[in-house]
Amino acid sequence: MNLNYKSFTIGVEEEYMVMDPVTMELKSHEQKIVQEGQKMIKDKVKAEMHQATVEVGTDICRDIDEAHQDVTVLRKTISDIAGSLGFAMGASGTHPFSHWESQLITDHVRYNEIVNELQEAARSNLIFGLHVHVGMETREMANHIANSTRYFLPHIYALSTNSPFWEGRLTGYKSFRTKVFDKFPRTGIPEAFESIEAYDSYVKMLMKTNCIDNAKKIWWDLRVHPFFNTVEFRICDVPMTVNETIAIAALFQAICAKIHKLRLQNMNYMQYPRALINENKWRASRYGIDGYLIDFGKEEEINTRVLIYELLDFVDDVVDELGSRHRINYVHKMLENGTGADRQLAVYSEQKNLVQVAGYISNQFLADT
Repeated sequence: MNLNYKSFTIGVEEEYMVMDPVTMELKSHEQKIVQEGQKMIKDKVKAEMHQATVEVGTDICRDIDEAHQDVTVLRKTISDIAGSLGFAMGASGTHPFSHWESQLITDHVRYNEIVNELQEAARSNLIFGLHVHVGMETREMANHIANSTRYFLPHIYALSTNSPFWEGRLTGYKSFRTKVFDKFPRTGIPEAFESIEAYDSYVKMLMKTNCIDNAKKIWWDLRVHPFFNTVEFRICDVPMTVNETIAIAALFQAICAKIHKLRLQNMNYMQYPRALINENKWRASRYGIDGYLIDFGKEEEINTRVLIYELLDFVDDVVDELGSRHRINYVHKMLENGTGADRQLAVYSEQKNLVQVAGYISNQFLADT
């Protein structure tokens, strides 16, 4: 049985901040950006819970270059529309200083239900993430790959860290976004499921007992899609630039292909308990790429950058078949230049002004398109 690299399709979703171009505060666009966007890019753009947010999603892309092209067009299109309406766009896991209390909630049945159920946890959930969907041949394989790729979530999350500020405060975290999101139920690193049937039974139990009304209310850092043959990676802050988003998407795709390849050779990557992986997730959120993660096999702390280089070595034998080496190579630049959080902190260190930080985020939105 040969590995079919064409089955590893990619979909990318990004959540963007809408800002006032002068004050750099988050600002409601009253769905005007979405309405204008849908005339041009149809359902690739949609509203989010907060009115100062715009969500975009690519088509199902056959390879990483197609994803790159799609994300670039989406960012340019949304930026042009926003500019014409008097708004500025930015990509950061949290806004540096806007307060959630002053932000309007989108009037929509789904969001009204979530706010009604989750109350302040929902209203305060003013965060911006990146979701990457990777296609699989079967949902059974998707479950196997989800189980095994859980270990690598903190490594890639560390690369994506892009939310060091919250409501005008320096949080001390490289990614405070997940600290905000942790207030939601059914978040974080999932358990491993012994089979796709076990996962489906779990979802059915939650629906039967009115915990959820649909499987999309499972907000884990990684989930098998309830209907499609895809694994959805949800742990990352939205990256500041297109190249960062694409490098991260390419890395998720490569890990999936590698785990699949091992499976075809009757091998598997060691699976670790959620409690251990959570230790690494916390370290990634606090220190980004400048800390240490635990190598559970060696039972010791290892420099996060070293582990990311090891991860690049681990997937090296699949990236050429996927056609993604030139995109994954950008990870070296990210390690060199620092994550979005590192760059935000550098601007703040120099300017001591969060408006300047928000301006920098906005300027970077199309920096490499």
